[in-house]
Amino acid sequence: MIELINVNKTYGGTIKAVDDLTLEVPRGQIFGFLGPNGAGKTTTIKMITGILNADSGSIKINGIDIKQNPIAAKREIGYVSDNPNVFLRLKGIEYLNFMADMYDVPVRERRERIDELSKRFAMENVLRNPIQSYSHGMRQKIIIMGVLVHNPPVWIMDEPLTGLDPKSSFILKEMMREHANENKTVFFSTHVLDVAEKLCDRVAIINKGKILFSGTLPEMKERFEKDESLEKIFLELTSDEE
Repeated sequence: MIELINVNKTYGGTIKAVDDLTLEVPRGQIFGFLGPNGAGKTTTIKMITGILNADSGSIKINGIDIKQNPIAAKREIGYVSDNPNVFLRLKGIEYLNFMADMYDVPVRERRERIDELSKRFAMENVLRNPIQSYSHGMRQKIIIMGVLVHNPPVWIMDEPLTGLDPKSSFILKEMMREHANENKTVFFSTHVLDVAEKLCDRVAIINKGKILFSGTLPEMKERFEKDESLEKIFLELTSDEE
């Protein structure tokens, strides 16, 4: 579970990136975080993961306050950023072992996990190659594998499907559903509203740092009295804010 209560973040003393945001992401569900460019999605995600500090408010991961106990909170998280171009000089297997070392994953467990993930993502034949030789999609896959190698209960993903081929995208969505079905948490941002509509149990829409809606799609349609697709409701909500 992820809990944000009255969270604020301002840049340069004047630009309000996140404005008194309160949000609850429950266990056992896939939660989509939607919004136009510059709406505050990535800033919010970076505060949830502890990369940025909130100016005020509280953020808890499975009941652990990210500010008061950052190491324990971060051990609950697997975070996929929107930039896969990291650790390019390492070989794929070196990166995965590095990530396993960071989270104290025992050798036997990591081998089993790496073997499972590399087979699911069809990466077993390239793990000995440098990451800088990978295509964008392969880099995205190795980053996802590194995030999941310690089997975190809370997945936080910023545009995780970007650059993936259709098969890998399907596999990741399948894994997200499996994770949620284990009563764990999946929180991800996306611009692909069709994917969110088909995949998510709940969504939140943010614009100009404020949450415009949080709940299920049927609840959204009932609240705004619109029997339309998520895409149409999203466009109407965010255009009204401009």
